[in-house]
Amino acid sequence: MFYQELEKIIETSDYDKKFELFYKLYENIDSYNFTSNEKPKIFEKPSYADFCEIVHPARVPRRRGFETDEKKAVLLHAIVHIEYSAIDLALDACYRFRNLPKEYYLDWLEVAEDEIRHFKMMNSLLEKTGYKYGDFPVHNSLFEASQKTQDLLSRMAIIPRWYEANGLDANEKIIKRLQKTNDPFAKEVIDALNVILKEEIPHVSKGDKWFKWECERKNLDPLKTYFEIIDSFFKDWKKKDLNVAARLKAGFTCDELKILSNKEINC
Repeated sequence: MFYQELEKIIETSDYDKKFELFYKLYENIDSYNFTSNEKPKIFEKPSYADFCEIVHPARVPRRRGFETDEKKAVLLHAIVHIEYSAIDLALDACYRFRNLPKEYYLDWLEVAEDEIRHFKMMNSLLEKTGYKYGDFPVHNSLFEASQKTQDLLSRMAIIPRWYEANGLDANEKIIKRLQKTNDPFAKEVIDALNVILKEEIPHVSKGDKWFKWECERKNLDPLKTYFEIIDSFFKDWKKKDLNVAARLKAGFTCDELKILSNKEINC
């Protein structure tokens, strides 16, 4: 029942209904059994496909400026989309990988609950601009990454330890950019982003924990394995302007950060 209900939640595109179903499952988590011999399905489309136009990343509206309601909405819509995608990704982490310790499922359901709250917070700000989720085209890079990571090791490496960790860097940059404007609305957005930044660190940390757990179970070296996976997914992945403090809190080592940035890191 646990996995069947998760499948229904993930595929539900009405997000109010999705959240209602999630909270019902989450409130009764102690009644579920996580043992299953059934093979999980690979989802063919993301749940937001029913109300968002999906385009190539190059065709997504550019986030430039904060002077008009439309420019504010473009930025907020992009963040709302990331938060919505993160909900389904956290749920899929529970759905796809079975017969693991109960702690694993509790971790990712907790992440899903946080992401729902983040989505609601940012969506409320978006709607203040007069726009709503689905008014701008979106890309499905995160969904495609989930399709390509059908084993626990690559999923933990690519989703939380790559994409969500990148979010720690991007969040900090957006906050710094918004701090340069005197718009009172920017302060509301900054306050929300600071909450998200603080709470996303434990999300990356959970990915770090279960990535290293799986490395230990398979007798693999975490550092070597991580970069082997990254190399297999991305051609040119050197990073700039890492949020070093946040990444260290999330479990990244100094050696990893030096490799990621290709420079000395003051840890």
